Amino acid sequence: MASNRIGRINEEIQKELSALLRNLKDPRVQDTMISITHVETTPDLRYAKIYVSFLQEERAKEALKGLKSAGGYLRRELGQSLQLRYTPELVWERDDSITYGAKMLKLINSLEVNHDDDGADEG
Repeated sequence: MASNRIGRINEEIQKELSALLRNLKDPRVQDTMISITHVETTPDLRYAKIYVSFLQEERAKEALKGLKSAGGYLRRELGQSLQLRYTPELVWERDDSITYGAKMLKLINSLEVNHDDDGADEG
């Protein structure tokens, strides 16, 4: 039962933070396409690990610094919109799963496919 509640809270945090990121004035965050891929909140709601993915990989390190810098503001805004007893402390983690998936897809597509017509000679 509690896991359903945590799941709903995770979804709400993800939705709210996605909206808040669009309004940040920090150029490190503003100039980079950032996607929140997943949120994991501890059962006591003290910490929320936010997994983010970046479109421009070369700007990811600076953007992550910008997100950590804006953490207090984002936490305060999140607390006002979610109405929880505790607003979780935000822990930012880089999520490389999209980059990894694109790399694997590129590798798979680069493989040569050998089409043997084993069944064509029978007949």
